[in-house]
Amino acid sequence: MAYSELIKNFQRVRDYMREFYVYGFKSRDEYDKKSGRSYDNERRRIESWLGDYMRFSKTEEGKNVFLSIDSRAMPGNPLYKAFKTSSFTDRDITLHFILFDILHSPDTALSVPELCERIDIYLSGSDEPIEFDESTLRKKLKEYVNQGIVEAHKDGRKVLYSRTNQDCEIPSYMLRFFSEVLPCGVVGSFLLDKQTDSKNIFNFKHHYILSALDSDVLCDLFLAIREHREVIADNYSPRYSVAKKVEIVPLKVLTSAQGGRQYLIGYSRGCGQLRSYRVDYLSNIKITDVAEDFNSLRKWLKRNEKHMWGVTLRNGIRGYDKVEMTVKIGDDEEYIINRLEREKRCGVVEIIDEHTVKFTAEVFDASEMLPWLRTFICRVSEFKSSNKQAERAFRDDLDKMYELYNIKEG
Repeated sequence: MAYSELIKNFQRVRDYMREFYVYGFKSRDEYDKKSGRSYDNERRRIESWLGDYMRFSKTEEGKNVFLSIDSRAMPGNPLYKAFKTSSFTDRDITLHFILFDILHSPDTALSVPELCERIDIYLSGSDEPIEFDESTLRKKLKEYVNQGIVEAHKDGRKVLYSRTNQDCEIPSYMLRFFSEVLPCGVVGSFLLDKQTDSKNIFNFKHHYILSALDSDVLCDLFLAIREHREVIADNYSPRYSVAKKVEIVPLKVLTSAQGGRQYLIGYSRGCGQLRSYRVDYLSNIKITDVAEDFNSLRKWLKRNEKHMWGVTLRNGIRGYDKVEMTVKIGDDEEYIINRLEREKRCGVVEIIDEHTVKFTAEVFDASEMLPWLRTFICRVSEFKSSNKQAERAFRDDLDKMYELYNIKEG
Protein backbone atom coordinates (compact mmCIF):
# COMPACT_ATOMS: atom_id res chain seq x y z
CA MET A 1 0.00 0.00 0.00
CA ALA A 2 1.40 3.40 -0.97
CA TYR A 3 2.09 5.91 1.76
CA SER A 4 -0.52 8.66 2.18
CA GLU A 5 -0.65 11.61 4.56
CA LEU A 6 -4.41 11.02 4.98
CA ILE A 7 -5.75 8.36 7.34
CA LYS A 8 -8.72 6.05 7.69
CA ASN A 9 -7.92 4.39 11.01
CA PHE A 10 -7.22 6.99 13.69
CA GLN A 11 -6.59 4.40 16.41
CA ARG A 12 -3.40 3.24 14.72
CA VAL A 13 -2.10 6.81 14.48
CA ARG A 14 -3.14 7.41 18.10
CA ASP A 15 -1.00 4.46 19.20
CA TYR A 16 2.05 5.52 17.20
CA MET A 17 1.87 9.18 18.23
CA ARG A 18 1.69 8.17 21.87
CA GLU A 19 4.66 5.84 21.39
CA PHE A 20 6.72 8.56 19.71
CA TYR A 21 5.83 11.18 22.31
CA VAL A 22 6.04 9.12 25.49
CA TYR A 23 8.30 6.21 24.53
CA GLY A 24 10.54 7.91 22.01
CA PHE A 25 13.54 5.85 23.01
CA LYS A 26 12.39 2.82 20.99
CA SER A 27 14.16 1.89 17.79
CA ARG A 28 12.41 0.65 14.66
CA ASP A 29 13.15 -3.01 15.46
CA GLU A 30 11.56 -2.67 18.91
CA TYR A 31 8.12 -1.84 17.47
CA ASP A 32 6.77 -5.36 17.36
CA LYS A 33 3.03 -4.58 17.13
CA LYS A 34 3.15 -4.03 13.36
CA SER A 35 5.51 -4.71 10.48
CA GLY A 36 8.51 -2.53 9.72
CA ARG A 37 6.72 -1.20 6.66
CA SER A 38 3.76 -0.08 8.78
CA TYR A 39 6.17 1.63 11.14
CA ASP A 40 7.80 3.50 8.25
CA ASN A 41 4.43 4.61 6.87
CA GLU A 42 3.19 5.90 10.23
CA ARG A 43 6.51 7.61 10.96
CA ARG A 44 6.46 9.45 7.63
CA ARG A 45 2.81 10.38 8.10
CA ILE A 46 3.44 11.83 11.55
CA GLU A 47 6.58 13.57 10.29
CA SER A 48 4.52 15.28 7.58
CA TRP A 49 2.28 16.77 10.30
CA LEU A 50 4.82 17.37 13.02
CA GLY A 51 8.11 17.71 11.18
CA ASP A 52 9.15 20.71 13.29
CA TYR A 53 8.90 18.60 16.44
CA MET A 54 10.48 15.36 15.20
CA ARG A 55 13.90 14.47 16.57
CA PHE A 56 16.31 11.60 15.95
CA SER A 57 19.01 9.96 18.02
CA LYS A 58 21.35 7.06 17.34
CA THR A 59 22.08 4.38 19.90
CA GLU A 60 23.61 0.91 19.80
CA GLU A 61 20.13 -0.50 19.18
CA GLY A 62 19.60 1.73 16.14
CA LYS A 63 17.99 5.01 15.15
CA ASN A 64 15.29 6.29 17.51
CA VAL A 65 12.56 8.68 16.44
CA PHE A 66 10.73 10.80 18.98
CA LEU A 67 8.63 13.94 19.37
CA SER A 68 10.18 16.82 21.33
CA ILE A 69 7.64 19.54 22.08
CA ASP A 70 8.21 22.58 24.27
CA SER A 71 4.72 23.70 25.29
CA ARG A 72 6.03 27.15 26.20
CA ALA A 73 7.09 27.89 22.64
CA MET A 74 4.24 26.45 20.56
CA PRO A 75 1.20 28.51 19.48
CA GLY A 76 -1.26 25.65 20.04
CA ASN A 77 -1.45 21.92 20.56
CA PRO A 78 0.19 20.43 17.43
CA LEU A 79 -1.30 16.97 18.02
CA TYR A 80 -4.68 18.23 16.78
CA LYS A 81 -3.29 18.01 13.25
CA ALA A 82 -3.94 14.28 13.34
CA PHE A 83 -7.70 14.95 13.40
CA LYS A 84 -7.55 17.18 10.32
CA THR A 85 -6.27 14.60 7.85
CA SER A 86 -9.12 12.13 7.41
CA SER A 87 -9.14 10.37 4.06
CA PHE A 88 -11.95 10.69 1.53
CA THR A 89 -12.88 9.50 -1.96
CA ASP A 90 -13.27 11.69 -5.04
CA ARG A 91 -17.02 11.13 -4.92
CA ASP A 92 -17.21 12.07 -1.21
CA ILE A 93 -15.43 15.38 -1.63
CA THR A 94 -17.30 16.23 -4.85
CA LEU A 95 -20.70 15.61 -3.25
CA HIS A 96 -19.70 17.52 -0.10
CA PHE A 97 -18.81 20.78 -1.85
CA ILE A 98 -21.68 20.63 -4.36
CA LEU A 99 -24.19 19.99 -1.58
CA PHE A 100 -23.02 22.91 0.55
CA ASP A 101 -22.81 25.21 -2.44
CA ILE A 102 -26.48 24.45 -3.19
CA LEU A 103 -27.38 24.88 0.49
CA HIS A 104 -25.18 27.97 0.80
CA SER A 105 -27.87 29.87 2.73
CA PRO A 106 -29.75 28.59 5.81
CA ASP A 107 -32.90 29.92 4.11
CA THR A 108 -32.56 27.34 1.32
CA ALA A 109 -34.57 24.21 2.17
CA LEU A 110 -34.90 21.40 -0.38
CA SER A 111 -36.13 17.80 -0.47
CA VAL A 112 -33.97 14.89 -1.62
CA PRO A 113 -35.51 14.76 -5.15
CA GLU A 114 -35.02 18.53 -5.50
CA LEU A 115 -31.41 18.24 -4.37
CA CYS A 116 -30.77 15.39 -6.81
CA GLU A 117 -32.13 17.51 -9.64
CA ARG A 118 -29.93 20.47 -8.67
CA ILE A 119 -26.88 18.21 -8.41
CA ASP A 120 -27.53 16.75 -11.90
CA ILE A 121 -27.73 20.26 -13.34
CA TYR A 122 -24.58 21.21 -11.44
CA LEU A 123 -22.62 18.30 -12.97
CA SER A 124 -24.12 18.37 -16.46
CA GLY A 125 -21.29 20.50 -17.83
CA SER A 126 -18.55 18.15 -16.63
CA ASP A 127 -16.49 16.20 -19.18
CA GLU A 128 -16.86 13.10 -17.02
CA PRO A 129 -20.25 13.43 -15.29
CA ILE A 130 -20.67 11.78 -11.89
CA GLU A 131 -24.09 10.49 -10.85
CA PHE A 132 -25.43 10.39 -7.29
CA ASP A 133 -28.62 8.43 -6.63
CA GLU A 134 -31.17 9.30 -3.95
CA SER A 135 -30.00 6.49 -1.66
CA THR A 136 -26.43 7.85 -1.56
CA LEU A 137 -27.69 11.38 -0.97
CA ARG A 138 -30.02 10.29 1.86
CA LYS A 139 -27.16 8.51 3.64
CA LYS A 140 -24.90 11.57 3.32
CA LEU A 141 -27.64 13.92 4.55
CA LYS A 142 -28.36 11.63 7.52
CA GLU A 143 -24.64 11.73 8.39
CA TYR A 144 -24.62 15.55 8.23
CA VAL A 145 -27.81 15.80 10.30
CA ASN A 146 -26.20 13.62 13.00
CA GLN A 147 -23.15 15.88 12.91
CA GLY A 148 -25.32 18.98 13.33
CA ILE A 149 -24.28 20.75 10.13
CA VAL A 150 -27.54 20.06 8.27
CA GLU A 151 -31.09 20.37 9.62
CA ALA A 152 -34.07 18.24 8.60
CA HIS A 153 -37.67 19.33 9.13
CA LYS A 154 -41.02 18.21 7.77
CA ASP A 155 -43.19 20.29 5.45
CA GLY A 156 -46.36 18.26 5.11
CA ARG A 157 -45.27 14.85 3.86
CA LYS A 158 -41.93 16.10 2.55
CA VAL A 159 -38.67 16.24 4.50
CA LEU A 160 -36.70 19.37 3.72
CA TYR A 161 -32.99 19.80 4.34
CA SER A 162 -31.22 23.08 5.00
CA ARG A 163 -27.85 24.24 6.23
CA THR A 164 -27.60 24.82 9.96
CA ASN A 165 -27.36 28.46 10.93
CA GLN A 166 -23.85 28.62 12.35
CA ASP A 167 -23.59 32.38 12.84
CA CYS A 168 -21.95 32.27 16.25
CA GLU A 169 -19.39 34.86 17.22
CA ILE A 170 -17.01 33.37 19.77
CA PRO A 171 -14.01 35.46 20.87
CA SER A 172 -10.76 33.87 19.78
CA TYR A 173 -9.29 34.05 23.29
CA MET A 174 -12.17 31.88 24.58
CA LEU A 175 -11.61 29.33 21.82
CA ARG A 176 -7.87 29.38 22.44
CA PHE A 177 -8.31 28.65 26.14
CA PHE A 178 -10.91 25.96 25.46
CA SER A 179 -8.79 24.22 22.83
CA GLU A 180 -5.73 24.01 25.08
CA VAL A 181 -7.30 23.23 28.45
CA LEU A 182 -10.68 21.50 28.26
CA PRO A 183 -11.55 17.97 27.10
CA CYS A 184 -12.38 17.68 23.37
CA GLY A 185 -10.45 20.89 22.79
CA VAL A 186 -9.97 19.78 19.18
CA VAL A 187 -13.40 21.33 18.53
CA GLY A 188 -12.00 24.73 19.51
CA SER A 189 -8.98 24.12 17.29
CA PHE A 190 -11.23 23.53 14.26
CA LEU A 191 -13.14 26.74 14.99
CA LEU A 192 -9.91 28.71 15.39
CA ASP A 193 -8.85 27.59 11.90
CA LYS A 194 -11.79 29.60 10.52
CA GLN A 195 -10.75 32.83 12.24
CA THR A 196 -8.32 35.17 10.52
CA ASP A 197 -7.38 37.05 13.69
CA SER A 198 -6.51 34.43 16.27
CA LYS A 199 -3.64 35.65 18.41
CA ASN A 200 -2.32 33.42 21.14
CA ILE A 201 -2.43 35.28 24.46
CA PHE A 202 -1.89 32.30 26.77
CA ASN A 203 1.19 30.60 28.15
CA PHE A 204 0.92 27.52 30.33
CA LYS A 205 3.25 26.48 33.10
CA HIS A 206 1.93 22.91 32.93
CA HIS A 207 0.48 22.02 29.55
CA TYR A 208 -0.68 18.42 29.11
CA ILE A 209 -1.05 18.07 25.36
CA LEU A 210 -1.15 14.27 25.05
CA SER A 211 -4.82 14.11 26.08
CA ALA A 212 -5.61 15.61 22.65
CA LEU A 213 -5.27 12.11 21.19
CA ASP A 214 -8.20 10.94 23.31
CA SER A 215 -10.64 13.52 21.94
CA ASP A 216 -12.61 11.10 19.78
CA VAL A 217 -12.96 8.65 22.67
CA LEU A 218 -14.05 11.43 25.04
CA CYS A 219 -16.59 12.72 22.54
CA ASP A 220 -18.31 9.31 22.42
CA LEU A 221 -18.19 9.01 26.20
CA PHE A 222 -19.74 12.47 26.69
CA LEU A 223 -22.49 11.62 24.20
CA ALA A 224 -23.22 8.41 26.10
CA ILE A 225 -23.35 10.29 29.42
CA ARG A 226 -25.67 12.94 27.99
CA GLU A 227 -28.04 10.33 26.58
CA HIS A 228 -27.72 7.98 29.62
CA ARG A 229 -26.46 5.15 27.43
CA GLU A 230 -24.12 2.23 27.92
CA VAL A 231 -20.98 1.63 25.88
CA ILE A 232 -18.91 -1.34 24.78
CA ALA A 233 -15.21 -0.56 24.51
CA ASP A 234 -11.78 -2.14 24.20
CA ASN A 235 -9.88 -1.62 27.45
CA TYR A 236 -6.13 -2.12 27.17
CA SER A 237 -4.46 -3.92 30.05
CA PRO A 238 -0.72 -3.23 30.49
CA ARG A 239 -0.51 -6.24 32.77
CA TYR A 240 -1.42 -8.61 29.94
CA SER A 241 -0.49 -6.34 26.99
CA VAL A 242 -3.90 -6.98 25.43
CA ALA A 243 -7.27 -5.25 25.21
CA LYS A 244 -10.51 -6.85 26.31
CA LYS A 245 -14.13 -5.92 25.73
CA VAL A 246 -15.86 -4.17 28.62
CA GLU A 247 -19.46 -3.07 29.09
CA ILE A 248 -19.66 0.23 30.95
CA VAL A 249 -22.27 2.76 31.99
CA PRO A 250 -20.21 6.00 31.73
CA LEU A 251 -20.99 8.37 34.61
CA LYS A 252 -18.27 11.00 34.87
CA VAL A 253 -14.88 12.02 33.44
CA LEU A 254 -12.16 13.22 35.81
CA THR A 255 -8.93 14.98 34.83
CA SER A 256 -5.83 14.94 36.99
CA ALA A 257 -4.63 18.46 37.78
CA GLN A 258 -1.23 16.99 38.64
CA GLY A 259 -0.48 15.03 35.46
CA GLY A 260 -3.28 15.80 33.04
CA ARG A 261 -4.35 12.15 32.76
CA GLN A 262 -8.05 11.58 32.16
CA TYR A 263 -10.19 8.88 33.76
CA LEU A 264 -13.68 7.60 33.11
CA ILE A 265 -15.70 6.73 36.20
CA GLY A 266 -18.35 4.20 35.25
CA TYR A 267 -20.34 1.19 36.32
CA SER A 268 -18.95 -2.12 35.09
CA ARG A 269 -21.66 -4.52 33.98
CA GLY A 270 -19.14 -7.35 34.17
CA CYS A 271 -18.19 -7.03 37.85
CA GLY A 272 -21.21 -5.05 39.07
CA GLN A 273 -19.08 -2.28 40.61
CA LEU A 274 -18.11 1.33 40.09
CA ARG A 275 -14.68 1.48 38.49
CA SER A 276 -12.22 3.96 37.04
CA TYR A 277 -10.76 3.52 33.55
CA ARG A 278 -7.84 5.35 32.01
CA VAL A 279 -9.24 7.09 28.94
CA ASP A 280 -6.00 6.59 27.01
CA TYR A 281 -6.47 2.81 27.46
CA LEU A 282 -9.99 2.88 25.94
CA SER A 283 -10.67 2.54 22.22
CA ASN A 284 -13.34 1.47 19.71
CA ILE A 285 -16.22 2.97 21.70
CA LYS A 286 -19.63 1.70 20.66
CA ILE A 287 -22.66 3.46 22.18
CA THR A 288 -25.46 0.98 22.88
CA ASP A 289 -28.72 0.82 24.87
CA VAL A 290 -30.17 3.32 27.30
CA ALA A 291 -29.12 2.55 30.90
CA GLU A 292 -32.38 2.52 32.85
CA ASP A 293 -30.44 2.62 36.13
CA PHE A 294 -28.30 5.64 35.12
CA ASN A 295 -29.75 8.05 37.70
CA SER A 296 -29.43 5.58 40.57
CA LEU A 297 -25.82 4.86 39.54
CA ARG A 298 -25.03 8.58 39.53
CA LYS A 299 -26.43 8.86 43.06
CA TRP A 300 -24.28 5.89 44.09
CA LEU A 301 -21.23 7.63 42.64
CA LYS A 302 -22.09 10.87 44.42
CA ARG A 303 -22.12 9.02 47.76
CA ASN A 304 -18.74 7.50 46.93
CA GLU A 305 -17.23 10.86 45.94
CA LYS A 306 -17.27 11.86 49.60
CA HIS A 307 -14.41 9.39 50.09
CA MET A 308 -12.55 9.74 46.77
CA TRP A 309 -9.25 11.56 46.90
CA GLY A 310 -8.25 10.48 43.40
CA VAL A 311 -9.94 7.85 41.23
CA THR A 312 -9.75 4.79 43.48
CA LEU A 313 -13.12 3.16 44.24
CA ARG A 314 -13.65 0.20 46.51
CA ASN A 315 -17.41 0.46 46.93
CA GLY A 316 -17.04 0.38 50.72
CA ILE A 317 -15.95 -3.28 50.75
CA ARG A 318 -12.81 -2.70 52.84
CA GLY A 319 -13.94 0.39 54.67
CA TYR A 320 -12.05 3.67 54.50
CA ASP A 321 -8.49 4.73 55.22
CA LYS A 322 -8.36 7.36 57.95
CA VAL A 323 -5.71 10.05 57.70
CA GLU A 324 -4.79 12.64 60.34
CA MET A 325 -2.11 15.29 59.82
CA THR A 326 -1.19 18.11 62.20
CA VAL A 327 0.51 21.07 60.56
CA LYS A 328 2.48 23.83 62.30
CA ILE A 329 2.31 27.32 60.83
CA GLY A 330 4.29 30.43 61.63
CA ASP A 331 3.26 34.03 62.11
CA ASP A 332 1.74 35.69 59.05
CA GLU A 333 1.34 32.31 57.31
CA GLU A 334 -2.38 32.31 56.79
CA TYR A 335 -1.72 31.27 53.20
CA ILE A 336 -1.02 27.75 54.53
CA ILE A 337 -4.51 27.61 56.03
CA ASN A 338 -5.96 29.01 52.81
CA ARG A 339 -4.15 26.39 50.80
CA LEU A 340 -5.41 23.58 53.01
CA GLU A 341 -8.96 24.86 52.65
CA ARG A 342 -8.58 25.19 48.90
CA GLU A 343 -7.02 21.75 48.35
CA LYS A 344 -8.72 19.66 51.04
CA ARG A 345 -11.12 17.92 48.60
CA CYS A 346 -13.08 15.47 50.75
CA GLY A 347 -11.08 16.25 53.91
CA VAL A 348 -11.80 18.52 56.88
CA VAL A 349 -9.58 21.36 58.11
CA GLU A 350 -9.72 22.22 61.82
CA ILE A 351 -7.87 25.18 63.35
CA ILE A 352 -6.51 24.10 66.75
CA ASP A 353 -4.79 27.38 67.64
CA GLU A 354 -3.04 30.26 65.88
CA HIS A 355 -0.03 28.03 65.06
CA THR A 356 -1.65 24.60 64.64
CA VAL A 357 -4.01 23.20 62.02
CA LYS A 358 -5.34 19.65 61.82
CA PHE A 359 -6.35 17.95 58.58
CA THR A 360 -8.43 14.74 58.63
CA ALA A 361 -9.96 12.63 55.88
CA GLU A 362 -11.58 9.24 55.27
CA VAL A 363 -10.67 8.02 51.81
CA PHE A 364 -10.69 4.80 49.81
CA ASP A 365 -6.91 4.78 49.39
CA ALA A 366 -4.59 6.90 51.54
CA SER A 367 -1.63 6.15 49.26
CA GLU A 368 -3.23 8.43 46.64
CA MET A 369 -2.74 11.32 49.07
CA LEU A 370 1.00 10.84 49.58
CA PRO A 371 2.23 13.22 46.82
CA TRP A 372 0.05 15.99 48.26
CA LEU A 373 0.90 15.20 51.89
CA ARG A 374 4.63 15.37 51.09
CA THR A 375 4.29 19.04 50.14
CA PHE A 376 3.70 19.81 53.85
CA ILE A 377 6.48 17.53 55.07
CA CYS A 378 8.59 20.27 56.73
CA ARG A 379 5.55 21.50 58.70
CA VAL A 380 4.04 18.19 59.81
CA SER A 381 4.29 17.67 63.56
CA GLU A 382 2.14 14.55 63.69
CA PHE A 383 0.89 12.07 61.10
CA LYS A 384 -1.03 8.82 61.38
CA SER A 385 -3.20 6.67 59.17
CA SER A 386 -5.18 3.46 59.48
CA ASN A 387 -3.46 2.43 56.24
CA LYS A 388 -0.17 1.34 57.79
CA GLN A 389 1.50 0.85 54.42
CA ALA A 390 0.81 4.48 53.47
CA GLU A 391 1.88 5.68 56.93
CA ARG A 392 5.11 3.70 56.67
CA ALA A 393 5.81 5.19 53.21
CA PHE A 394 5.30 8.71 54.57
CA ARG A 395 7.61 8.08 57.54
CA ASP A 396 10.23 6.54 55.24
CA ASP A 397 10.20 9.77 53.25
CA LEU A 398 10.84 11.68 56.47
CA ASP A 399 13.74 9.40 57.41
CA LYS A 400 15.29 9.86 53.97
CA MET A 401 14.99 13.62 54.29
CA TYR A 402 16.64 13.57 57.74
CA GLU A 403 19.43 11.42 56.34
CA LEU A 404 19.90 13.63 53.29
CA TYR A 405 20.23 16.80 55.35
CA ASN A 406 22.01 15.12 58.25
CA ILE A 407 19.23 16.03 60.68
CA LYS A 408 18.64 14.13 63.89
CA GLU A 409 14.97 13.38 64.50
CA GLY A 410 13.79 15.23 67.59
